[in-house]
Amino acid sequence: MKVGAAIAEIMKREGIEILTGYPVNHLIEFCADINIRPVMVRQERIAAHMADAISRVTSGRKIGAFCMQHGPGAENGFGGVAQCYGESIPVLVVPMGYARRLRGIDPNFDSTAVMKPISKSSEVVMLAAEVPNIMRRAFTRLKNGRGGPVIVEVPTDMWNEEVPEPLDYQPVLATKYGPAPADVKAAARMLAAAKRPVIYAGTGVHWAEAWPQLKALAELLAAPVTSSLGGKSSFNEDHPLSLGSGGLAIPKPVRHFLDNADVIFGVGCSFTETSFGVRMPKGPKYIHSTLDPMHLNKDLRADIGLVGDAGLTLDALLAELALLVPSPRDAAPVVAEIEAQRAPWLAEWMPKLTCNDAPLNPYRVLWDLQHTVDRDNTIITHDAGSPRDQLSPFWKSTTPLSYIGWGKTTQLGYGLGLAMGAKLAKPDKLCINVWGDAAIGFTGMDFETAVRERIPIMSILLNNFSMAIELKVMALSTEKYRTTDISGDYAAMARAFGGYGERVTRPEDIIPAIKRGIEQTRNGVPVLLEFITSKETQVSKFA
Repeated sequence: MKVGAAIAEIMKREGIEILTGYPVNHLIEFCADINIRPVMVRQERIAAHMADAISRVTSGRKIGAFCMQHGPGAENGFGGVAQCYGESIPVLVVPMGYARRLRGIDPNFDSTAVMKPISKSSEVVMLAAEVPNIMRRAFTRLKNGRGGPVIVEVPTDMWNEEVPEPLDYQPVLATKYGPAPADVKAAARMLAAAKRPVIYAGTGVHWAEAWPQLKALAELLAAPVTSSLGGKSSFNEDHPLSLGSGGLAIPKPVRHFLDNADVIFGVGCSFTETSFGVRMPKGPKYIHSTLDPMHLNKDLRADIGLVGDAGLTLDALLAELALLVPSPRDAAPVVAEIEAQRAPWLAEWMPKLTCNDAPLNPYRVLWDLQHTVDRDNTIITHDAGSPRDQLSPFWKSTTPLSYIGWGKTTQLGYGLGLAMGAKLAKPDKLCINVWGDAAIGFTGMDFETAVRERIPIMSILLNNFSMAIELKVMALSTEKYRTTDISGDYAAMARAFGGYGERVTRPEDIIPAIKRGIEQTRNGVPVLLEFITSKETQVSKFA
């Protein structure tokens, strides 16, 4: 058995069904030979984003995999790997490498060395007989502990080397670990005694599929719940105890309850300090539940640390709390306080959310979108900047894994690949990416990938012909040289690629266009709806 065939066979045994990438990498042919579907993109970063989404929307039950050619291919893929690392996403990355005699010779790109700082582990195949061992280590790291990309580099002269038969490989185990019982008891006592507890849910709740336990804890304690952008949709945001999600832009109840909390319980989160996350106050006590002990006391001091799987942690906490809080507390006062904050905040924003002006207000577009789609059967993601900040505070996610949130790094153009990967993993869902005219400039050519590979997503493009959020900091250069001006007829581009493209300019046409777009996706056609919007820069941000 050749090295390439052995790697492909191991991937298949581990449940990988799709390989995203861009030639030339010989793994593509070896995978196609055993019916692992190759999906070819227009640039390597999109392949990483698609693999990223496959892992995300399946809670890691299916591992995303992507490959690229050596040299410039691996160089172009670097950003996608870095994004997976920043967001803790388990993805198998198989770059082709230079021939062994050329490895490490300047200026040849050494994926194993260069990607090591942005990966969970990084190995190169130098001996064919070691393939089972290398892949066993790779998948063990992908399936256990905090997520992250794993690199297995294959030099160009290794693919046809012979691996001993029969192939000695069995799928690896996925294990879980939980917090120390004494720490759980201390956390339960602190939560039971808290007068104003708040639960902050992170992405780890999704990886643990601990959504029922999170709901049970909130209802037992009558504790309001907010989330990071990555944790958004882990708690039904139509639930009376939901505050909405945290980010750069947030609903007002999030800020109010965090600032007035006496205990904040962060579950499945890193509490990483980031410009694109909600600011944590300094006054409350903190209980920090995280899978990675390296995150304890990293950016925020923890009073109690619970290291382990979010599901096991919540199970243990609920068992201890049953002895301290025998019946669910009355949530009515908390619900009333949430509504007292939410109602005036929403009323303040309603003129934008229902604006009848043209150019369209982007808030109106996203408000109509939310009230037109079936949210329970939709997976939506945003791009960096304005689309993220205009979508996240107002979009209410109702089912787990229906929102792909991100923000620790902010690569423009990320959302398109996420939507395509989500559609590959969940073909029955309506998969939407929301982006701006800046983001489409980075990855818009890969809309052709959606058409060619028959991935019927729906792209919502907010086009204001400008880098609007940069206007304030680039006023002089814009006045003299029009540095923030950008343009394009992107609906025409979508049609040229063979997809469905429609440009919308009037508010009364927003909902009909969305309905037409949904119908086109049902017919198997990728959709790009281009909404001509104003240069809206206000976001729901609180100091």
